[in-house]
Amino acid sequence: MTDRDLTDPEYYLNRELSELAFQERVLREGMDDRNLPLERLRFLAFFTKNTDEFFMKRVGGLKQQIDAGVTKTTPDGRTPKEQWVEVLDTARPLFAQQSEYWQSVLKPTLADEGIEICTPDELPEGDQEQLRTHFEESILPTLTPLAFDPAHPFPFISNLSLSLAVLSSNGGEEPTFTRIKIPPNQPRLISVSGEADRYVLIEDLIERNLDLLLPDLDIRDVSKFKVTRNAEVRRNEEVAEDLVDMVEEVIEQRRFATVVRLEVDADMPDESLTILKDQLGVDDREVFHREGPIDFEDFFELIDLDRPDLKPPAWSPKPHPRLGSLASDTRDETKSIFDEIKHGDILAHHPYHSFEGTVQRFLNAAATDPDVLAVKAAIYRTASDSKVIQSLINAADNGKQVAVMVELKARFDEKNNLEWVRQLEEEGIHVAYGTVGLKTHTKTALVVRREDDGVQLYSHIGTGNYHSGTAKGYSDLGLLTADRDIGFDLTKVFNFFTGPTLDDRFRKLLIAPVTMRERFTEMVRREAEHARAGQRARIVVKINGLEDPSMVEELYRASMAGVEIDLIVRDICRLRPGIEGLSDNITVHSIVGRFLEHARIFYFENGGSPEWYIGSADWMTRNLDYRVEAVTPVEDTQLREQLRFILEASLTDNRRRWVMQSDGTYEAVSSDDDPVRDIQEILMAATEAALDHGYGPGMIVDTDLIEEALLVGEVTESETEARSEGSDEADLDADEEQTHSDGGNVSVFDMYSDRWYRPDSETYDWAVRTAEGGRRYFKTREGVRNRLQTEYE
Repeated sequence: MTDRDLTDPEYYLNRELSELAFQERVLREGMDDRNLPLERLRFLAFFTKNTDEFFMKRVGGLKQQIDAGVTKTTPDGRTPKEQWVEVLDTARPLFAQQSEYWQSVLKPTLADEGIEICTPDELPEGDQEQLRTHFEESILPTLTPLAFDPAHPFPFISNLSLSLAVLSSNGGEEPTFTRIKIPPNQPRLISVSGEADRYVLIEDLIERNLDLLLPDLDIRDVSKFKVTRNAEVRRNEEVAEDLVDMVEEVIEQRRFATVVRLEVDADMPDESLTILKDQLGVDDREVFHREGPIDFEDFFELIDLDRPDLKPPAWSPKPHPRLGSLASDTRDETKSIFDEIKHGDILAHHPYHSFEGTVQRFLNAAATDPDVLAVKAAIYRTASDSKVIQSLINAADNGKQVAVMVELKARFDEKNNLEWVRQLEEEGIHVAYGTVGLKTHTKTALVVRREDDGVQLYSHIGTGNYHSGTAKGYSDLGLLTADRDIGFDLTKVFNFFTGPTLDDRFRKLLIAPVTMRERFTEMVRREAEHARAGQRARIVVKINGLEDPSMVEELYRASMAGVEIDLIVRDICRLRPGIEGLSDNITVHSIVGRFLEHARIFYFENGGSPEWYIGSADWMTRNLDYRVEAVTPVEDTQLREQLRFILEASLTDNRRRWVMQSDGTYEAVSSDDDPVRDIQEILMAATEAALDHGYGPGMIVDTDLIEEALLVGEVTESETEARSEGSDEADLDADEEQTHSDGGNVSVFDMYSDRWYRPDSETYDWAVRTAEGGRRYFKTREGVRNRLQTEYE
């Protein structure tokens, strides 16, 4: 097993194709009739939003490499040109499926429910006249037709803009090409007067009334199109005189960047298409013909309709039971949030727990508490009307020392963050806004407070941004702690943001790019050593992406050593599970639900002395080497219990979970005849149960939903388990037999029949009693046989 070449491209999946596989899972949710109609529409809109960003970032980056003549291959053995071709070929049928499902299934379904998207020609004459009047009075003045002819250059087409391509002539002349931009400051969905939920698309309304915009012309064709441009526009930070100026220039350059995709009406005539391809520099392969609407993102507006029968019940984030009581003054009206944190660590889980009642409350208290001396925060993304920023401003106004790290290079949030930098600096707050060569991706805040027993440090380390909006739709975790070691570690991190260097000595936190990769590598290797020694060894990791080839290689080695590994990876995953002798101890899961799974959780069994972590970093090369990231241990037993519940309930989900096959495809887990287990519904119920219970844990753990397999604390005494009734030995193959020291051929399962059993589990088919009295769970017979041999021979 040790002579495998773990750099073989066969063992690695392509990053870009893996990302598209995730987008396909999002699309499948939009086509799943188990979801209510407006929920399906929401997923179709998200598919458009996500793939727009994918083309801007990832396809744009590939095209940039191709233009630069890069031929270096990725770990999966593909050149940029090969990836570009495969990505476009893979994406094309996905867009076709989105359009087909909308046209043939979802649009008629919504119409049957009273929500109609019509063309003007489908409406009664009176409604058409009303819409024509609305067009003439409110839309026509905002339109600017731009002709392309010898007297007029080809107009600039902005990124993601929706346009009409019009071919017109005056008498028998050659047709003229005219571009009409659909105004982005007008609603895309125009309500039909007098109808509750009947709409026309603005582009259809403009087309229907072109005679008012282009009078006395012969309109030969009208086609819709949309342009996607490269967002991978960069400047060398080391030669930039000022990072703010550099980011402003990048934002401006992005407007004029290379076109990476052209979406057009399926029936656009060759004349219009040729003009667009020639003027935009687009290859035939980059043209996507679309039936029906080209852009679904504006359909998010329909999700807010007051139609509770067509979408899941609304979820309102709940107060954390340990903090909600403070707000109502029912427990101790003199007790502050800092007293509560000092009493014991608090784990907030958004959107199940309210962001405003946990993180925002922590920052508000820091701003107003007279004993707080200083407040520091790292902002990667935040809301445009951020209360977080206002809390920091209030803190400065109240005489606190305030330092804020705002990451200007947070892609697509650069403009928003630039505005916050200027506002913070106008308030006299010290702002750091970038580090040469690194992005700051930590989600951390530090409060310094003077107390009777000296200065105390209060920390928040999260997996998600300080963004009240995404906290309602992203599943994220955050630890509020008074742990002094963590506070000292965060002090070093914030000193790096304003100082010259990043310390590489930390007491508890794992900090990228200085210690995190090394520590994670050590922990994976330690599990492998435990497995070889016959001790408890298991890894469960919940992350958004697993791209780093070195981490994949370490996981392969751990699997070969016998470590059972479950990876809950939302989207990108280079690792191929289920390869015999290499990764047959690894299972890759992905969960796609109403909330975006964004939390990162790391569990290492460590021979019976488990370690638990949460933080901002995925196992991507960029996170481990090129970003400032923070991951914190979770040491409180009660909080570990909550993390265990999240992981184990996730692994038994049979509604939202997908499992990767060894070829990189995914299969949805079906409930069949079993009760449906939806992890997000389970966590909502657990949160409500905790709130009903009163002051105490953030979630009430339902022990019937978990396997009790992950350790919360150290194993202090032997575990015993009677062999389950009905163990089936008849299915053991003859090839299980081996020659033993007594000279006879006997199955290892027969030899150690009292050392294994079949657990009552939907996740694991086999269990082995270890020599130390513990239990190890396996999905395959091969894993059991290897463990029995390692443990007892």
